[in-house]
Amino acid sequence: MSDIRRDRYGSDSDILSARLSSSSRAAPKSPTEMLQPEVVPPPPQRSRAVRHPLVIFLNFVLTLVIVAVIAGGAGLFIGRMQFNKPGGTSLGAIADILTREGAITSKWLFMAGVWMEREQNNLKAGEYLIPAHASMRDIMEAMVGGKGILYSISVPEGLTSQQIVDRLNADPVLVGDISEVPPEGSLLPETYKFTRGDTRENILSRMRRDRDRTLTDIWNRRASDSPLKSAEELVVLASIVEKETGIADERSRVAAVFINRLRLNMRLQSDPTVVYAKFGGKGKPSDYTLSKDDLSTDSPYNTYTNGGLPPGPIANPGRASLEAVANPSRTRDLYFVADGSGGHAFAETYEDHLRNVARWRQVNGGNGGAAAADAPDAADDGDAAPAAPVPVAKPKPAASGDAPMALQPDQ
Repeated sequence: MSDIRRDRYGSDSDILSARLSSSSRAAPKSPTEMLQPEVVPPPPQRSRAVRHPLVIFLNFVLTLVIVAVIAGGAGLFIGRMQFNKPGGTSLGAIADILTREGAITSKWLFMAGVWMEREQNNLKAGEYLIPAHASMRDIMEAMVGGKGILYSISVPEGLTSQQIVDRLNADPVLVGDISEVPPEGSLLPETYKFTRGDTRENILSRMRRDRDRTLTDIWNRRASDSPLKSAEELVVLASIVEKETGIADERSRVAAVFINRLRLNMRLQSDPTVVYAKFGGKGKPSDYTLSKDDLSTDSPYNTYTNGGLPPGPIANPGRASLEAVANPSRTRDLYFVADGSGGHAFAETYEDHLRNVARWRQVNGGNGGAAAADAPDAADDGDAAPAAPVPVAKPKPAASGDAPMALQPDQ
């Protein structure tokens, strides 16, 4: 089979000679010269039109426009990222604070480490206690975990909503204003933890949620024969029990007294309801002594002049009082009076109650219980004697936010 190239161009030497003759390169004189690369021709010169000053200026303007468009697009992209990023102190600001406080030695090294770990959007605001010799990673992990310094505020049982708001407003760590005083009895007294920067409204919201959850649970476990018709009635009676005694072991028995009275359609005749009728959510002044004349205060909250439960709670009861009213002691007690030791003496009959009052007088040097002897009974107005005659000492813990109720009998 013949070689087509040879038929057309001849031998290999003829082909090589034709290639060399078609180029400007001279025939090599030696094999070494033949291996040298060909000289690349210079690029063609730019035309005069391209080098014209107007063209150069227009090229400059076009370049500026392109750069501006790219920069604007990048700015919009970054701005959108910042817009969608969770709020809070920026990483740079956090690094500045840590550097200023001496927690880290290098702002830029800290920022680089946070970026490498992709935690820049997970740092949580707060107040942190940084131990000595803590590494930058330790600090970053603490801020990502949000384990800041915890503060607490204790809200004692039996405070009114106004008194709770006053307590929150007095806390120097909490921030923000409270828009309105919550309804009476809608808050659960507890100790609440929070970090610096938390708001007062947030604490109130937590107190409402905890109260609702607790009330639902307790109401669902109430005694099957309870005369209370709703969970709100349970709160009303629990607020009275809360104000009547600060002794944990007595709550269920005090609750039984009022439950028994409700079953018999007897007036509750509770002193704390008179205090609320007279002073409302502000609470009784510490220097005020309740008198027999106060028992006639014109108010639907006065359980001496009105039958049944008051129209609403008189305070915010705690969990224990709610439990006591939902499941009171199984007694037939209808009366109780202070026993002189900080507690109360209970009685099923009015005669036993008067004997308890007499013993209380002896403890108080013959001065106590004068009002009890004058208390109305069934023969006077169709109602029984007070569950706890006025005036009577009902000590409450000093931490309750309300002065201990130590009423002096009339002389």
